Amino acid sequence: MRSPLQGGLPPTGAVAGAVVEIACDESGFSGTNLLHSTAPVITHASVDLAVDEAVALITALRSGFRFSPHEFKSGHFLRRSGADEALEWFLAALTGRAHVHLIDKEFFLVTRIVDFLLSEPSYAAGTRLARDRHPAALALHEAGRSAGSDWAAFLSAFVDMVRMKRRLPADRTVRWFFQARDALRRHRLGVAADAVLDGLDPGRVRALVARLDGDDRSVPPPLEPLLPALAETVLSWSDGRRRVLVTHDEQSALTADRLTRLQRVLAAGVGGSVAGALPHAVSPLAGLVTVDSRDDPRVQVADLLAGVARRMPEIIDDRLRQPLPPARDPDG
Repeated sequence: MRSPLQGGLPPTGAVAGAVVEIACDESGFSGTNLLHSTAPVITHASVDLAVDEAVALITALRSGFRFSPHEFKSGHFLRRSGADEALEWFLAALTGRAHVHLIDKEFFLVTRIVDFLLSEPSYAAGTRLARDRHPAALALHEAGRSAGSDWAAFLSAFVDMVRMKRRLPADRTVRWFFQARDALRRHRLGVAADAVLDGLDPGRVRALVARLDGDDRSVPPPLEPLLPALAETVLSWSDGRRRVLVTHDEQSALTADRLTRLQRVLAAGVGGSVAGALPHAVSPLAGLVTVDSRDDPRVQVADLLAGVARRMPEIIDDRLRQPLPPARDPDG
């Protein structure tokens, strides 16, 4: 017997206006194990295929390229003979119908440090809606990697400090974080990177950790990359002018509370008065339904695409960034 599905935020009623329905899955997600995973990147893939289109694509792969059911995973897909031809066909079939968002886990941690410890944490952090601190994160990431073990220790100390199920007392992890910061600062990484390190204030950091320990839900989970990935996916498909209905493989991170907060942030960030744009305060995220991937062929296609893109990130080009055809209006 299967366990009940977790997460999701189904729409409360019919979604009016221009809407696109997408199915999503990820590859490389390792929970909070962002530094010690065998997968340094996470890919979040989405497709706007209808169910019958996804079934036809899967059927074509199995018949035309003789894939068996257990081979419809990226590892099997790329290892078998004829993989190059099958991959080229698969990508061509998804031209204009797919999008892939790639997350470098190490850089994601750097953005968390900058966005959470230097300003008020927000569900917009890590997305295009909060880009003002992005140059600082880039500078710290590029310079910090030259510091070797001190860089690794700094990132590891941050993870230990903000982990939801922390093994050590908060005061100790905060102290270790600043000891790691000071060791890294001695490398004199450059003006921009040093400014980030100098700007880390013990009082502000302790206050954030206290909020996390107090289950302040206005603070997004610091080590959860799936939420900003979902936000970027929705923003890409929406382009500020249509709403997005998401069907997603089950993920415990996608709770109703978090999705509601993300929905509000997206509404505040994209509303406008330009012709064709979403009305003010209308979120591009219309709702999200979780499914078991075994039951939805659209999610199976997204899963295969995500796995292939994680193993071969060079395939993420314009073919996997959907164009924006005239929006479909379900009422018209």
